[in-house]
Amino acid sequence: MRLGVLDVGSNTVHLLVVDAHRGAHPTPMRSEKSVLRLAERLTPSGQLSPVGADELVRAIAEARKSAKRLGCEELMAFATSAVREASNSAEVLARVQAETGVELRVLTGEDEARLTFLAARRWLGWSAGRLLVVDIGGGSLEIAAGRDESPDFATSLPLGAGRLTRTRFSSDPPPRDEIDALRTWLDEQLAPVASKLLEAGEPDRVVATSKTFRSLARLTGAAPSSAGPMVHRVLTDVGLRQLLAFISRMSAADLAELEGVSPSRSHQLVAGALVAQAMLSALGRSELEICPWALREGVILGRLDRTNGTDQTTAMVR
Repeated sequence: MRLGVLDVGSNTVHLLVVDAHRGAHPTPMRSEKSVLRLAERLTPSGQLSPVGADELVRAIAEARKSAKRLGCEELMAFATSAVREASNSAEVLARVQAETGVELRVLTGEDEARLTFLAARRWLGWSAGRLLVVDIGGGSLEIAAGRDESPDFATSLPLGAGRLTRTRFSSDPPPRDEIDALRTWLDEQLAPVASKLLEAGEPDRVVATSKTFRSLARLTGAAPSSAGPMVHRVLTDVGLRQLLAFISRMSAADLAELEGVSPSRSHQLVAGALVAQAMLSALGRSELEICPWALREGVILGRLDRTNGTDQTTAMVR
């Protein structure tokens, strides 16, 4: 079947179209993105602004048209922290469905952690043993660990790269004292989480997903995306420390010129690097493996797991 997955995140609305069936490797066929930065469209009262809601409706309508044109049998649409935290999310979701015909499902932070973990487990297989997965988003940080396909530990923390950039930095590039303060604060936030996580057992493999981690790995010497998903990529604490000394003095505009950094996320790269560094420190690890599968693939795999060999897809809204 051909499936469309529409990911409404803090920075982008991302449509991924795949050909897949149960037991098979989902094959990406098309990827389209719209940069909305919804998290920056939240008003002081916590509502998604009228402008933000208008842009979201338009982006989803366009994504639906693309999915239909590309022959998707089903469009699975979900939203993460930006919509989840909007105080008027129910009204926004109702408007999206009324005007586009798309039912936008809001994932909890734990949902995100569990689905991302499922994707990483399927990618790495059972030989990974006890697996620990970390994902830095725009609004939140997801952590999950376990030996099975469902983690025995899953949590979501408000430590997303975009959120920290907005709330902790006053200028671009950020002042040194604010970087040092954020580094200390992150260590304090993550230490008890890591302690609780490690009580269940030391992980055999520690992997990271998300665009932030992929960008950081690329900037520290990992193979480019053009080399394909099968190439082994890592992010080391040494490389990260050296990178931070370099990028922390650069503006977002200059960072966007670096290979592997998208303009829509360059403004939050420093904060993301600090979260990654704090995570490595809390876990007592010197490196993280980069896993190419993440939340969107987890949503696809979860959907395929609910089939029984017959056509159980819900036709796209016409």
